[in-house]
Amino acid sequence: MDAAQILLVVMWVGVTLYALLAGADFGGGVWDLVAGRSRAGMPQRRLIEHSIGPVWEANHVWLIFVIVVLWTGFPPVFAAVMSTLYIPLTLAALGIIARGAAFVFRKASTELWQQRLFGAAFATSSVLTPFFLGAVAGGIASGRVPPGLAAGDLVTSWLNPTSLLGGVLAVGVCAYLAAVYLCDDAGRAGLPGLAEGFRRRALSTGLGVGAVVLGGIAVVRWDAPRLFDGLTHRALPLVVAAAVLGLLSLVLLWRRSYLSVRVTAALAVTSVIWGWPLAQYPIMLPPDLTVDVAAADPAVLGATLVVLAVGALLVVPSMTWLFLLQRRAPYDPGAHG
Repeated sequence: MDAAQILLVVMWVGVTLYALLAGADFGGGVWDLVAGRSRAGMPQRRLIEHSIGPVWEANHVWLIFVIVVLWTGFPPVFAAVMSTLYIPLTLAALGIIARGAAFVFRKASTELWQQRLFGAAFATSSVLTPFFLGAVAGGIASGRVPPGLAAGDLVTSWLNPTSLLGGVLAVGVCAYLAAVYLCDDAGRAGLPGLAEGFRRRALSTGLGVGAVVLGGIAVVRWDAPRLFDGLTHRALPLVVAAAVLGLLSLVLLWRRSYLSVRVTAALAVTSVIWGWPLAQYPIMLPPDLTVDVAAADPAVLGATLVVLAVGALLVVPSMTWLFLLQRRAPYDPGAHG
């Protein structure tokens, strides 16, 4: 592998971590939205706050990481994506800001109406943000972001069948991951009732996402034939792996194997995420902008990889320690009121 390929793999690891970690945070907001009225939904909201509270800001590090690597290592792709898709990307950024602010202000508010206001903002942003990010992915994958500054249509590049499918799938996957993780968190906290409730939600959401995927096959075949061809040929092993792991996750949920299903659900999502670049490699922006053409100067790529290696020595142990501490933290319902 040359420097450009290594950097592309490293960047996609960041995409994967953001989807698995921040995606579950967004999904927590989805379940916060449907938790019910203030008093009835309070136990669920307290568990959600306990699960995402210590790490929710840290998860957005991976999004910043991906943006910086794309900008530094593949500037033509960065320029094309940011200029053509600036509308959904701006809406996603506003959603992240509104979500974070509302999450903090709700915890600090003492008046019920304030808690409801900020809670609604937190939950709504948690749905809209992954939708817009999924729409961006759909626009790129379907070939609607050509090379060049704002060379694609500013509206239809993200309002199209594949983008709408990507947005719906993004929200569904986020909700599914959150429900799976919350099953385990509730079980470890000694809350079997909440664990059972999130188990039912994980099962129903998993089945729903599976149905959307099956229906989406026809959408992709019609709207993005090159992507469909790649998914059914080169990336087919990952597509099959995602399906098998998804079915296995549903079985584990049915058997209440909450720790195991965290692993299989994450692997299923990972298979989907890596299937996309494999399907269209070496093309970064359809129809013909390849990795080699889009890559920055070799000196820049080499320096970037060195900086990333040094940064990983500092960031990865710290992030790992943070997640271990969060997982070991005892659940105190009174601390989340």
